[in-house]
Amino acid sequence: MSAPENREAFVRPPALELRGVTKRFGAGASAGRGARALDGVDLVLGEREFLVVLGPTGAGKTTLLRTIAGLETPDAGSVALHGRDARALAPADRDVALVFQNFSLYPSATVRENLAFPLAAPARRLSRAEIDERVAWAAKLLHVERLLDRPAKKLSGGEMQRVAIGRAIVRRPKLFLMDEPLTNLDAKLREELRVELRELARELETPVVWVTHDQAEALTMADRVALLVDGRIVQTGTPEDVYARPNSPLAARELGTPPMNLFDVERKDERWITADGVELARADAGAPERATIGVRPEHVLLDGGPSDAVVHVVEDWGPSRVLFAHVGAHALHVLAPRDCALRAGDRFRPTFDVRRVVVWPRA
Repeated sequence: MSAPENREAFVRPPALELRGVTKRFGAGASAGRGARALDGVDLVLGEREFLVVLGPTGAGKTTLLRTIAGLETPDAGSVALHGRDARALAPADRDVALVFQNFSLYPSATVRENLAFPLAAPARRLSRAEIDERVAWAAKLLHVERLLDRPAKKLSGGEMQRVAIGRAIVRRPKLFLMDEPLTNLDAKLREELRVELRELARELETPVVWVTHDQAEALTMADRVALLVDGRIVQTGTPEDVYARPNSPLAARELGTPPMNLFDVERKDERWITADGVELARADAGAPERATIGVRPEHVLLDGGPSDAVVHVVEDWGPSRVLFAHVGAHALHVLAPRDCALRAGDRFRPTFDVRRVVVWPRA
């Protein structure tokens, strides 16, 4: 009988693995008393995976990328790249490319010179022909071939960001780190580049960590989303998972425009009731006695519910209208159809789609 196959030998390590990464800044940081920018971050990135780290300003997103790139040293925890402990590696030895939101080009140099610059270091030992081949390859991928001899200072914002991304991909690194690279562009151009860059990542087959505060970027670009709040990862999962099944009220607040409606309730006679007696929705018999429930604004219907709501403001969002209302003393957002006739001061009886209500038990 032959020896059993050793399947573990064929399992490739993840492209990136963070375990318990903590980083402090400010007075007392060296003694463990500074403000925590990262607080015990665990994160795994698979080969060819596109991971979007979503969080508000000040969440620690840039610090996270700088720590992966080796520009910051963690106070605790481990960083591994392709199975190799990276803590002792200099930034230049990590084979990662970091793209910032502010373009990072030499303004007086041409596009060709900007693209070639990362390849011209003596340590790379590339011939002029090899450099020219890589520059042409990157220019074609990013549709900037016609701009190669134009100075960077004469480019539009979108063209500058294409070239900045080209400076990263021309190196052909093992990992891309993208620090809100589309933030400084107008909405239409951001939408165009989101599609192009997602396709580019698939074509290059290189893993990407992309950080943003833009929910549309996260939901449309990611294979997985990691929600970062106050230096902590509060949930990771597919865009569908983190949107439809947030694991906590904190995670629920980070996705959705308008945000998810949240209510602290008790279960009475198979109904969810607020502390001041407002009945909101039907509750399953096996549900916890005390809970926080959440429902997305698009899962609230405009009639048939158990309690009155009052409209305070109506916003026109083009294909839909958003109602800012109160049911009892509790704020309620409703994403209504375009033809909704409700106006400020009107009453309606909201119904929650019970199949879409998320329940988190409370002590």
